[in-house]
Amino acid sequence: MSLFGLGSRNQRTFRPKKNAPSGSKGAQLQAHIDATLGSGNLREAVRLPPGEDINEWLAVNTVDFFNQVNILYDTLSEFCTPSNCPTMSAGSKYEYRWADGVNIKKPIEVSAPKYVEYLMDWIESQLDEEKIFPQRLGAPFPPNFQDVVKTIFKRLFRVYAHIYHSHFQKIVSLKEEAHLNTCFKHFVLFTWEFRLIDKGELAPLHDLVESIL
Repeated sequence: MSLFGLGSRNQRTFRPKKNAPSGSKGAQLQAHIDATLGSGNLREAVRLPPGEDINEWLAVNTVDFFNQVNILYDTLSEFCTPSNCPTMSAGSKYEYRWADGVNIKKPIEVSAPKYVEYLMDWIESQLDEEKIFPQRLGAPFPPNFQDVVKTIFKRLFRVYAHIYHSHFQKIVSLKEEAHLNTCFKHFVLFTWEFRLIDKGELAPLHDLVESIL
């Protein structure tokens, strides 16, 4: 059973923190992430540790960034409502529609909170799928693993883009802007290090991304 199978999907409840893959080197790599982040050097923190498998590193960090975005968005859940945010947008030029290729094959226009709900449910299903994110020690990653990771990060970026364009003033009023900026800087440096998001996808936050890189 999924860790997130608690409570109703229709209620805007906070999702419990997802744990790193336990049957792999997950705990060891998570400890490395925590230690390097503690040093304050984000560029160093994102680099693949010497001798480690890149897929293991991507897997642990995917869980970590998923948790970060969940926590950030949860602070805005009472403000990011269907009436306030009827579309999943990032300014006037960018609007995102939802499709997962399985349950919803044709992209549909939904409100921002509904998009984020669909997105987090979808990512959760990927993380819980043993064939994609193996839990057992030594279990192989699938050939398309990095493609799945790229899709996850591309879609997580859209949440950041929406937050910055639609809710940054609220973040400032909550005195959370330093935390948001640090999380986003970490996210951008990691995705850039491993070329996880095409540069064109970063256009809604181009100037901010350029200032980080």
